[in-house]
Amino acid sequence: MIKLDIDTLNKELKNKTPDEIIQWALTLSNNRIVTTSFGKYSAILLSTMSKHDKDIKVIWCDTLYNQPSTYEHADNLITDFNLKINKYQSLKTKEEIDATIGLPNVEDDNHALFSEVVKLEPFRRALQEHQPDLWFTNIRVRQTELRDKKDILSYSKDDILKISPFYYWTDYDLDNYLEVHNLPKNHGYFDPIKALENRECGIHLQ
Repeated sequence: MIKLDIDTLNKELKNKTPDEIIQWALTLSNNRIVTTSFGKYSAILLSTMSKHDKDIKVIWCDTLYNQPSTYEHADNLITDFNLKINKYQSLKTKEEIDATIGLPNVEDDNHALFSEVVKLEPFRRALQEHQPDLWFTNIRVRQTELRDKKDILSYSKDDILKISPFYYWTDYDLDNYLEVHNLPKNHGYFDPIKALENRECGIHLQ
């Protein structure tokens, strides 16, 4: 566990670039992961992390319910940046989930169980297997009520230091970055756990 005065550090890091934040964070431990859902702006964090640490473990909790375009997007980024993917999926097959739980909407009583089976349990398994000191994420302010209470640095419930280098960037900033660096945007991304953009998928509650 890495214990830091994150309140003071967050004030200092707010004026740093994502590259500078990542370079600083990488000095703290070699035991690190970056998580991705291969969502809309995933190319930005993954390309940046691969530039600074080509061997970083990339944790992908595949819900099994991604759109075909997202799987294509993932394949392209994995190839383009030679990502060291560690993919986690439900212990149940998609057919078993469809037959027992279905694909519930957020008001359905089965939604919590669906979230647990397809994302939360696989993610806890990933953390248990890798036990990282550092967790790089792409959460940003203004995304959800929970994320508004975070910052560039925060701690998970297990005291893993989470680093969100693009925390203060807007959609406009990210879109401009994609254009300048000729990176793809996953326009068709849909998370069945979140369902709505202002809901949490669950892993950042961990």
